[in-house]
Amino acid sequence: MTQATAKYPKYLSDFQELTQASAASSQAWVRQLREQAWSQFDQVGFPTARRGNERWKYTNVAPIARATFGFPLSLDPDTAIGASDLPAIALWRDDWTNLVFVDGRYSPALSTSATDNGVRVANLGGASAEDGKLVEKHLGQLASVDGDGFTALNTAFLQDGALVHTPAGHSASQVVHLIYVTTGREQTPVTHPRTLVVAGANSNLALVESYYSHTEDRHFTNAVTEVVVEDGAQVDHYRLLLENVQSFHVGASRVYQGRDSTFNSVCFAKGAALGRNDFQVLLDAPGASCSLHGLYLTTGTQHMDNFINIDHTKPYGTSQLNYKGILDERSRAIFGGTVVVRKDAQKTDAHQTDKNLLLSDDAEVDSKPSLLIYADDVKCGHGATAGHIDHDTLFYMRSRGLDPETARRILIHAFASEIIDTVRVEPLRDYLDELFQEAIPTNFNLGGA
Repeated sequence: MTQATAKYPKYLSDFQELTQASAASSQAWVRQLREQAWSQFDQVGFPTARRGNERWKYTNVAPIARATFGFPLSLDPDTAIGASDLPAIALWRDDWTNLVFVDGRYSPALSTSATDNGVRVANLGGASAEDGKLVEKHLGQLASVDGDGFTALNTAFLQDGALVHTPAGHSASQVVHLIYVTTGREQTPVTHPRTLVVAGANSNLALVESYYSHTEDRHFTNAVTEVVVEDGAQVDHYRLLLENVQSFHVGASRVYQGRDSTFNSVCFAKGAALGRNDFQVLLDAPGASCSLHGLYLTTGTQHMDNFINIDHTKPYGTSQLNYKGILDERSRAIFGGTVVVRKDAQKTDAHQTDKNLLLSDDAEVDSKPSLLIYADDVKCGHGATAGHIDHDTLFYMRSRGLDPETARRILIHAFASEIIDTVRVEPLRDYLDELFQEAIPTNFNLGGA
């Protein structure tokens, strides 16, 4: 027995139960992938070491490692939430294709079928037979189990998830919404959502990936998303972390881009006691372009960690990284952004920015943007800021008759609007704008303002 197995016996017993329950139904390559992933987790465990561990230097995952979570293997997803209750939990649009997962399991009763016959939207558990070659080709390739223990653990518990595939040359007519909901049916549950997106050459897709809680109790979401954007394709991706403030959420997103492809991402977070957004994009062909935007709001003692990496390997690539944080009370945020420009990636145009607004003298942000440039014909820049609302600007607005509370809310909203306005799907943009305005604190100390 290794040290990791000895430290996490509940994960071992749940893994053995899953292996036994799925032995007859899962394919050989899936079983092999699970075994490899468990072996990796068994060796490395969770990244609790702080010294010599730059990826997790500022985020302590010991609360996750110490806790005992239950894996809801056999719960019926169709009985936890009523269809009429779902719009009160999550953003719901009848004109979208909605794939709903409850406690990690696909719910046919809550989901809606795609009316766009050109787009394949299915749960991974039911897609393996029909789309076996596609899934086998891509699943686990970008999110390697050789990474940290969280990705390995997700892959070891690979049971269900979402598959979205747009064939070559097809422009999806509907927004695809993947809804992952955790309930309190299992005491302190853990779920391992898995998402695989393949955008065929010259196709177009708008995708929303959202996470919600249907319980006020603590739970752990360990999510992995893989996105393949083939030559000339465009994917607009929106990730919403809206779980409760008692939860733990670790999300790893891995993106591969082909020639002249475009990937646009907006990540929005206001939930989780401890949240981690690990986003990596590989621009692996000439002319690839990506824009990554993020907005998060933390309060209380929340901890939000954004670990963003963009890798330019070929020439004529462009990337824009722009994240913003709003921190209140004693919350803390981490931003680690790295843009790598390889030797062959000449004519690269890459810029990254991290801006933070502190609503309390006790809030803290650690920002570490970096550029690693190995080419000599590039246009690159980066920067980071953190501070309170400008006193002169606040004074100006008050001189125009606005009370202090209204003036502050307008300034905070203006700070956030730059990110919200990048959302191209209008109903989603309106939803996020309303959600954010409701979350702006009403009583705060802006550094004495």
